[in-house]
Amino acid sequence: MAMTVHCDIVSAEESLFSGLVKMVIVSGVEGELGISYGHAQLLTHLKPGPVRIIKDNGDEEVLFLSGGYAEIQPNMVTILADIAERDIDEDAAKKAREEAEHALRSAPADIDYARVSAQLAEAEARLRTLQAIRKAAGK
Repeated sequence: MAMTVHCDIVSAEESLFSGLVKMVIVSGVEGELGISYGHAQLLTHLKPGPVRIIKDNGDEEVLFLSGGYAEIQPNMVTILADIAERDIDEDAAKKAREEAEHALRSAPADIDYARVSAQLAEAEARLRTLQAIRKAAGK
């Protein structure tokens, strides 16, 4: 029997994944985390980016998280995402990135740098997630 953990990934709108997995890989604020059976207990804030789910049968699924929290127990991973998506609109992500980059370059005096920087980081995370999805699908 393979060593697995139960993983739940939910957002405010829906449950995106629930099942046994070999490993979950997420982007925590301190760096990337690979979580498998027997991992130490941990509660961490997540930054925007992909979450990779390696299922018990070896298949890989990739989702986008805009941030949230992960609670890790030795035999369970619970991810509470601000926003979680399976399908990413590449054109919308590119447009959001361009708009944020333009806002930072033009830099009017009243710009909210933190907000625009967060928008830029989220758009780039969506595009990184799209690349990871394509890689996992073998495209």
